[in-house]
This record gives sequence, structure tokens and C-alpha cells, in this order.
Amino acid sequence: MNRRTFLKNGLVWTAGAGLPVPLLDITTSFAAVTSSDVFVATGKPYDQLVRKVLEAAGGMESFVSRGDTVVLKPNIGWDRSPEQAANTHPLVIKTLAEACLDAGASKVNIFDRTCNEKRRCYVNSGMVGAIEELGDRRVRLDHIDSRKFIKLDIKRGKSLKRWEIYRDALEADCYINVPVAKDHGLSGLTLGLKNHMGVIGGNRGSLHFDLGQKLADLATVLQSTLTIIDATRMLLRNGPQGGRLSDVKVADTLIATTDPVAADAYATTLFGMKPEDIDSTVAAAKMGLGEMDIAKMQITTLAV
Repeated sequence: MNRRTFLKNGLVWTAGAGLPVPLLDITTSFAAVTSSDVFVATGKPYDQLVRKVLEAAGGMESFVSRGDTVVLKPNIGWDRSPEQAANTHPLVIKTLAEACLDAGASKVNIFDRTCNEKRRCYVNSGMVGAIEELGDRRVRLDHIDSRKFIKLDIKRGKSLKRWEIYRDALEADCYINVPVAKDHGLSGLTLGLKNHMGVIGGNRGSLHFDLGQKLADLATVLQSTLTIIDATRMLLRNGPQGGRLSDVKVADTLIATTDPVAADAYATTLFGMKPEDIDSTVAAAKMGLGEMDIAKMQITTLAV
């Protein structure tokens, strides 16, 4: 079931003040067709690194069709500079946006629900400067609009049955998840599945009990078309916010795959950990959302 069919079958619009408020009652979860092919590229400069890993994965044209609305979902939740590795690198997002336009996208929307003050996060992360430098009105870096959260019944959810999710993330023809790879004091690591927290509303702190299963539950309705994990700089300690450059390892690495579980599983090994060390990876694999066994993945390594 593609995204258009998913929305057509499940979206009911109701009248109301301000923006329309959709109610979702999905009887079946959206599930992208995935494979466990994992592409790992290393090197510099980062714009070439992005294009190298995309080329290996079949090119952006494999994921974006002409006229598509694309969402690029980075982590820009923290008031930190690119060197501090708390956020997705702005050059990675800029280059992905360019690739989406080259593939024929009509719109590329970029947003995150930040943890620190939103304007400082967007500016100090380097994201505002990167998108302004791109200079294309088809690419929009927007702040989250609280009116756009919609309540969704999560039919396959085991621990999370209903939650508010950002409408623009659900409506996109192509949703590309671009987390930064880093340490997290609660979940061990924050990777692709954890990055979905940036498109949900409500009191996110209340989700911390049984967080791994809740992240897997969210992934049943927020599956990405493509996951690209930014490990160009890895925050090894004191995550998710960090702050000290001594906690950062420059790894110059990107991971790309259509399998969101395989993405997280492989990225875990960059930290000297095992996929089974991360609860969300285990929970998502048990729900059939992807492959966590490294031995069962087809891993292609590349160098710029």
C-alpha cells in the first residue's frame, strides 16, 4: 500500500476553525516494500558522500517521482553547531534536497519538533543557512505548526494505541528519514526509529516507559520510504544534546536503506554495540518491520 492509497483509505476530513482537522482510523497499517540491502559510504566532501550512497541505492529517482511532495526529516532538535553532532549535518540535508528536486519533486518540506528553542535550533544547527544557500522556493524549512497534529489510532500498536502525528509527515508522497547517529541517555542510541519522535505531538516525555516498543508501534504508521543515517560525526557520550567536542567522533559515514530496522541495526555496530542492545530495534524486528540480523543483510561498502 503506497502513501496515496493509505491516505485515501484512512483519512476523514472534518470542518473546524483554522486548518481542517483530519481524523484517522486506519484499519490497516501503511507498510513500504523494503529490502535489507544496506549501503554504507565513507569519505568527504559530504555532498559527494550523499550522492555516492544515493547512486548505490539506485538513485533518488528510485524513491521520488515527478511531482512528488517529499519530506526530509532530519534531527534539528538541539541548539548545537554541526561540529557538536547533536543534529543532522546541514550539508547532508541540502544535498538530499537538491537530489529530490533533480528527481522531479515539486516540493521538499523539512521540519522537526525541537527540544530547545526552535529558532535557535534551526539557525545554530546550520540548517537555515544551508537551505537559504540552496535558494529554491520549492524547498521549505518550516517550524512545526501545532494545528497540523492529527490523532491516529495505531491498530498494530502493542504499547501505544493512539497518538498525535504530524499531518505533513503522513501526507508526503515520499518520507525520507535522516537521523544523526548518537548516544542517548535513555534509549542507548538515537537512530532512525527514535527520529520519528520529531513528528509526533503531545507529551513526549510520557512515552519514556516501554519506549522501545512505543517507537516500534509508531513505525507501523510512520514507515519511511528511505532511511539515511548521518554518521558523519557521531556523538559517543552525553547524548542526545551533547555539547563537548571531545564526545564527538568524526566518522564521515552515511548509511542508506529502505529497511528502517536494518538501518538502525547496522548503525549500532558503529558504536561497538550489537543490534539487540537497542530495545526499539528488537521490538520493531519482532513486529516484522525489518531485518536486525547483520548476517542476513546485503551490505555494500563504498568510498568517496
